[in-house]
Amino acid sequence: MPDPTSPDRPAASRDLALVLAGGNALGAYHAGGYEVLQARGLEPDWIVGASIGAVTAAIIAGNPPEDRVARLREFWDETTQHTAPSVTDLVKPRQYYNALHAALTLAWGRPTIFRHRLPGLWSALPWMPNDVALFDHSPLRATLERLVDFDRLNRGGPRVTIGCVDIATGEEVYIDTAHQAIRPEHILASTAIIPAFAPVEVDGRLLCDAGYTNNLPLDPIFATEPERDLVCIALDLFALAAPRPASLDAVLERANDLIFASPGRRTIAALEREYALRQQLDPDGPAVTLLHIAYRAEADQLAAKSFDFSPSSIRDRWRAGARDAGRGADRLEGHHETGRRFTPLTLSSPDPTHGRSDT
Repeated sequence: MPDPTSPDRPAASRDLALVLAGGNALGAYHAGGYEVLQARGLEPDWIVGASIGAVTAAIIAGNPPEDRVARLREFWDETTQHTAPSVTDLVKPRQYYNALHAALTLAWGRPTIFRHRLPGLWSALPWMPNDVALFDHSPLRATLERLVDFDRLNRGGPRVTIGCVDIATGEEVYIDTAHQAIRPEHILASTAIIPAFAPVEVDGRLLCDAGYTNNLPLDPIFATEPERDLVCIALDLFALAAPRPASLDAVLERANDLIFASPGRRTIAALEREYALRQQLDPDGPAVTLLHIAYRAEADQLAAKSFDFSPSSIRDRWRAGARDAGRGADRLEGHHETGRRFTPLTLSSPDPTHGRSDT
């Protein structure tokens, strides 16, 4: 069986899928990763995204290839809190710096993504009317309409799938350009992580972010058997492995990571079992190589890292995505035929050079 990752293999004989996880401010990692993948000639035929991954997918598919990285930079430059950059790489000072920026985000919002809503948090008081969210993320719609050409996105450049959850039934809902048009409200729904943001009603269904149930939406790619050999690159924003936590904040961060990273692990394990059976039934069928790249936050990152839009953190995440995507591309180029129909390749950011004792 030919190697689906071989550079000599005709492009038409294999497909390339890109899966982008959710994680709010951590999504700068996606942008850096895509920049390097594009530079290496790894343009996806199909992009599946959830939450900030849906935003990234829309910006990529809604712009011509030569403008995609510039639009991603524009998005992240606008969302960054342009305060003084960090002047040190020491763990404790960076932690205070990052914590301050997370607090500023929660206090003031980000003008191009979300703002406070009323009554919001005040609805907890007995004399205030009820509310279902803390923030209003409708500013994101204007940002999307400015940075994304939705006509281009829906013309089938790369195929795009956006993941949400029906808040009433708990059913996962996927909006796919192969079957229907993706509109700005679909992406707003995919980014509506409750209770930070209110769910969005679309076509009679109340939809929200799928992060708690399936933050790395691999399922649409494998809902049916691929027709051709497939390379799937999954960029995850939460890592299962980390040093032992040594503080309350580090424990909270690990709890957050485990909640968002565990469904992806279970999906990959299920795919291994499924393809072991396919291997027995049809050993010459289409082969799948799944490259799972997970962002492992450095020790200066805190439990509130998803709301840390500081200049240094956005820069570091972009660079980490670029570094890890480059390593992943090297891994694909060095991967040789194994005769297996499913080959999982796992790659995560390097271990932090400092432990979690300071966190």
